[in-house]
This record gives sequence, structure tokens and C-alpha cells, in this order.
Amino acid sequence: MTPVIWVGGVLVDATQPSVSAVDHGVTVGDGVFETCRVDDGAPFALTRHLARLRRSAEGLGLDAPDDGTIRRAVREVLAAAPDAGRLRITVTAGLGPLGSQRTPGEQTIVVAASEAGASRPARVVRAPWARNERSAVAGLKTTSYAENVVALRYASERGGDEAVLANTHGELCEGTGSNVFVERGGELLTPPLSSGCLAGITRELLLEWAADDGLAVREAEAGELGFEVLDDVLDGRAQLLITNSVRDAQAVTSLDGVDLEAGPVSLAAEQLFARRRAAQVDP
Repeated sequence: MTPVIWVGGVLVDATQPSVSAVDHGVTVGDGVFETCRVDDGAPFALTRHLARLRRSAEGLGLDAPDDGTIRRAVREVLAAAPDAGRLRITVTAGLGPLGSQRTPGEQTIVVAASEAGASRPARVVRAPWARNERSAVAGLKTTSYAENVVALRYASERGGDEAVLANTHGELCEGTGSNVFVERGGELLTPPLSSGCLAGITRELLLEWAADDGLAVREAEAGELGFEVLDDVLDGRAQLLITNSVRDAQAVTSLDGVDLEAGPVSLAAEQLFARRRAAQVDP
């Protein structure tokens, strides 16, 4: 399907210019965004995504985006895109200079919907670069995604669909667009937010729902998951699962080109998430 796009209060043609060439989101990546899964015209967990959008904006020093405006835009876009599977909400600082200094002004809000795309296996490659957990934008979902583009290209060139990164302490951190869980000892562990990883919505829900269901899924302690745990995965002593807003919870099928078996807790987590997501559109 052709993407349906809302900018500045109106639906616009995807092939036509609609954002200024000097928008600060274009020139220096001064913006934040969210991506939601869409099922039957309804965006999943929209309230949580909008809350994280506000947190990311605050972290960048941007004014809180107007919730009502965004929700209205979402309704208009999805009404025009009944077959959409993916929704993206982007907020930038608006018009600005060609340098990094921001000038006051009206924010740019873009809401776009498209098809979800074909489902992909979770083939993961270890990236040679590190996340900086002390970065000014650590844990924020900003439009400055060049590091992720480079890391994902690295993975793609090696037959992968996702790259996973350590932080500067050599701890397991996250993927380019996903949170990562390690299954070992009968439980699933995910790096703590202090590692520098994004506070993923799917990660958050899986932790909550697993606690409700009695499934052994928890946030690891700081330093508990070194990047070397991936060697245990290759040796068959541990398994991997990744989460994001389009994949949901998905067991990893290969690491660095080595085929992997899904662990029993990972499979149970996949089933749990699918069941709970189907039962509640905005948990």
C-alpha cells in the first residue's frame, strides 16, 4: 500500500514535499518518534507510546507534543489506511538553522501509516560497536538513527535481520530496533535500563504480563549480563529472544550465522504476548 501521511493538520501525498528542507529534524535529527503495530485499524498500546514520546521529547528539551493533536491525526490517518500494519509518529523541533543550535518555534508533527511488511526471522549478528550508556540521549527514542542504520547494514551484509550491541562496559545492551532477552537457567533476563537500552514498550509489557502469568521473566541486575553471554548462546547453553513493537516477542533463530533452537521460556513468552495483545488493544 502507498503510505498515508498527515503533516500540519492535513493528509498529504507521499510523493509530494511536505516538510521544510531546514526542519531541524531533517538537518540535525532534532526530533523524537514512536512506531506502533496496527491491527484492524487500531494502534496497539498507543497510550504507552505517547507517554514515551513525551519522555523522549522532555529528554531532548522539546515541549511536550500535544496529545490531542496526535490522537486526532492518528484517527485520520488510520481511517484513510484501513489495511495499515504500522504507524509512525514523528515530532521535530520544527524550522531551525543549519547548525545544532535550536530556535523557538512551532514543532513539526508527522503521522504516517504503511503496511507492516513481510514477517522476518530473527537472525541476529553481533555488532562491533558499543552503545554509550552515558550519552545525553541514552534511552531516548530520537530521530538520530545513523548508528542504527550502520549497525543494521553490518548485520544485513552478514545475513542478519538485526544487530545487537554491547555498552561501553562490555555489557549486553540492545538491538538497533529491539530489546534483547537471554534465556538461561529456566528464566528470561533482559538488560536493565541502566545499560543504556531503550525502555521498549513490548519489553515493558512482557515483563508485566510475565509477572501476572507466573512466567520467569525479569530485568537483570547491573552487570549480570556481559556481552560474552552470547558465547553461551552459540554453545547452546543459553537462548535469545528479541522484542519490538512490530515483531512482538520473537525467539532468535540464528546468531552470527549459527542456527539456534528456541528455549521453552522464550516460546512461552511468544505465546503469552500474542494472547495478551489480542485481548487488549491499549493495555
